[in-house]
Amino acid sequence: MKKVLIVSYSQSGQLNEVIASLSSPLAADKHIQIIHHIITPKKAYPFPWSFMTFMDCFPESVYLDPCEIEAIDEDDNEYDLIILAYQVWFLSPSLPITAFLKSAYAKEKLKNKPVITVIGCRNMWVMAQEKVKVLLNDMGAKLIDNIVLIDQGNSFATFVTTPRWLLTGNKESLWGIFPKAGIHPDEIKNASRFGHAIKAGLQNNDEKNFNSMCHGLKAVNVNQKFIKSEQIGTKSFMIWGKLIRNLGPQGSAKRKPVLVLYTVFLIFMIVTVVPINMVIQYIIRQINKEKVLQEKELYELPSGSKDTRMKDFLEK
Repeated sequence: MKKVLIVSYSQSGQLNEVIASLSSPLAADKHIQIIHHIITPKKAYPFPWSFMTFMDCFPESVYLDPCEIEAIDEDDNEYDLIILAYQVWFLSPSLPITAFLKSAYAKEKLKNKPVITVIGCRNMWVMAQEKVKVLLNDMGAKLIDNIVLIDQGNSFATFVTTPRWLLTGNKESLWGIFPKAGIHPDEIKNASRFGHAIKAGLQNNDEKNFNSMCHGLKAVNVNQKFIKSEQIGTKSFMIWGKLIRNLGPQGSAKRKPVLVLYTVFLIFMIVTVVPINMVIQYIIRQINKEKVLQEKELYELPSGSKDTRMKDFLEK
């Protein structure tokens, strides 16, 4: 009997659908036992968000300051594999997942264990995953796979549809031009291929050697256009986040004026500086194609973006 621990936090419920699809082949196997812990913050985060509540999470998110979560019941299980599913907040893991990764339970159960991360987000996730890698490494966990599903539509479309969904709860298509918000239903359905591959990996004891189980399944695809934007954005978030944190704790009235100022600054940067930077970065990518490709491949580890095994595990 193989024991698989799934840990997740889904604010909108979409990530729950991803996990249900991914884990369905595992749940159907009588030789695999799944224990699913859904992380519950002591103070629930609203969905849809109010704008100020959303922005007020920004400093703690980027500095990985954990929120308070309900304690997970202790158990005597020795898990063979851990699947960690999370959303991205401000180029960082969501606060409830950060809180889990810093908990005593995580430090006990994930130590020396293989971990598969599953991300559901708009389109920028690389810096968040780099932070998760550090947290996993600090507790001695072994990342063997990373699976990323992103919202449907190009970056311009999701710049409209994703915030609209988060702030209003409306994810329907807009004006016949913009697609529905969120991950395409077919992508969620096809996430079952990872479950089939994980099941095969467990049958082969791949987890004992910390081998990737989801390689060759288009598990990740790093968009080269966003790498530098994420790096620059993270530095900006750290500067402003430090300033806002020093004004008081989350919910403090002293933070609100600066949060509003930062929001105006951010919109100004997006409208003016970002387009110019995109042109500059495009030119740099053309000059340094090999370096950019190496960086892309590095961030896609350990699962990679190849599709050589799709025919073996994609359900018809």
